[in-house]
Order: sequence, then C-alpha cells, then structure tokens
Amino acid sequence: MIRLTRLNGEHFVLNADLIQRVEGHPDTVLTLVDDTKYVVTESVDEVIREVRDYRAGIQAVAFQMDRGAYRPATAPSPQGPEDSSVVPFPSREER
Repeated sequence: MIRLTRLNGEHFVLNADLIQRVEGHPDTVLTLVDDTKYVVTESVDEVIREVRDYRAGIQAVAFQMDRGAYRPATAPSPQGPEDSSVVPFPSREER
C-alpha cells in the first residue's frame, strides 16, 4: 500500500499492485487495472518511488524472515535448500 494525496488535500492509501499506469499531464493521473482513475498531487517520479519502496520493503521482510533471525545464512538448513523461498546463487565451483 502506498500513501497518496488527492487534489483536495485528502490523504488515502492505494494498493500499488492495482496500478496499471501513471501519467503526468499537468496533474498526475493513476489508472488502475479496473480503469478507475485517481488524480493526485504527487509527481510521477514520487509515485514510482513510493511503489519501488513498497515492493523493496516486501522483499526485505521476506529475506529477513527467510534468512534473518529465523534461519541465518551462515547456518545451513538441515532439510536443504528446497525448504527455502530464497536460494543462494551457486558459486563457480558448485556449477
């Protein structure tokens, strides 16, 4: 979810996965997959940055859950790599 502002100053939160396109006329217009349109005060670059940060946050949390406190990368899992959603890229020796 990303936080945006309508032209009247009202703040709202939008599911970033529903955005089909972002256009910058004089105003920034978000078109969703169901053709709903929102006009927001943020620039196209700000919307893109918000979406990027939102998705990066999801990846960071997934990595933390998979390799962070729950399963450190230095300690191999007894079940092997197939129980992990994140698999390390093999080294040259392993290929």
